Amino acid sequence: MPVIKELLRGESDGSISFGDYSLGSKSKLEDFKHGNDVLKVKTFQEITRLEKNDSVLYESVPGTAVTSFVETENGVRFTVEGPQDAQITVGLLPDTEYEVLVGSADAGRIKTNLGGKLSVSVELAGAGEVPVEIRKN
Repeated sequence: MPVIKELLRGESDGSISFGDYSLGSKSKLEDFKHGNDVLKVKTFQEITRLEKNDSVLYESVPGTAVTSFVETENGVRFTVEGPQDAQITVGLLPDTEYEVLVGSADAGRIKTNLGGKLSVSVELAGAGEVPVEIRKN
């Protein structure tokens, strides 16, 4: 299981990886510089939360491990893994419709709320790594 023992790391391709759902107590890493942004992660069994410049970028309940997380002008894409199904919330543009792909399945079109939050359930139990792509229509 690819938990991120560093809690948060930059990858050679410009993406980031974060989260350790195996931890019994909350751990965090603050002031991680990635490009022009400052990131903070909090993670353990119950939740994984990534903030960018003090705004929520990713949150899962329960905790997950995320690899190859890339944010573009059209959305985000990443691979997620966890021991059980998770509710994932991503911070995007407010009041905007996005197409959501989970694994190889089209999860439909979802509109963000006025705060820019989009939530999606991902079946992770026994699934291994699941790719997720959220792109603006």
